[in-house]
Amino acid sequence: MKLKDCFWLWGQDAMSHQNAAGNKSWKLPGGNKMGPVEGAEYLGIPNMCRVVMCGKPEPPFDAESEKMRSMRRVVWSAMGDSGSTRNDKSSDLEEVLRQAALFPNITGAVLDDFFAHRLEPVETWARYSVEQIREMRSRLHHAVRPLDLWVVWYKRQLEFDIDDYLKEFDVITYWNMKTPAEFDELGDDLARMVERTPGKRRLTGCYIWNYGEGKPLTVDQLRKECFTYYDLMKKGRSEGIVFCGNCCADLGLEAVEWLRGWIREAGEEEI
Repeated sequence: MKLKDCFWLWGQDAMSHQNAAGNKSWKLPGGNKMGPVEGAEYLGIPNMCRVVMCGKPEPPFDAESEKMRSMRRVVWSAMGDSGSTRNDKSSDLEEVLRQAALFPNITGAVLDDFFAHRLEPVETWARYSVEQIREMRSRLHHAVRPLDLWVVWYKRQLEFDIDDYLKEFDVITYWNMKTPAEFDELGDDLARMVERTPGKRRLTGCYIWNYGEGKPLTVDQLRKECFTYYDLMKKGRSEGIVFCGNCCADLGLEAVEWLRGWIREAGEEEI
């Protein structure tokens, strides 16, 4: 297997980040025209996490799945971002299962923005209960072929009391970097993430825009992040990197152009 075969794109509708409420602080410039597949091809990434943002796209997902026939592996979101409020009451699991029966490259479902600490009306740590997640995982495992259940877990949630939840997921995607100031904590954070997920498959999430400070990442910042995650893979503690995402891919960013070159060169390495 080549290194690039372990890379995934976090794919969302073009301009979905720019049009989201969060862009008041993210400050992503407009002009994004690349959709998920175009972004993946531009960066040289063969696998896709296709994720609903702000409720879009809506089921049925057939047209989007058709566009992704060229992707090696696809994981559809059964729960979109926090702005996808329809998923607060019901997931898109039925649609993901239907898509998996139609498109053989679909390998699982991911829950985005899943963990959230709320005190009212009772204390909760996530959008759904442990029992609901256990049922979701069972349905995926007994689908037309066994499918994996993925989840997004952020640095800010490292202290959350969620061990019972983590046990129910097949794949943990861990997203550490909010601002470059957190780079100094990256090694310790990853070690804690690994310690709390024994026996789990793990991927690390890599942003290609500085969302925390609302400006581009520098080449040095993105290089350090990529090399840190690559080292985790070589140690057998992670099986890949998820790059976020196509909404940043065609904005003329220097760090993104460095990433394209790194994937093109290092991606051919056998791992």
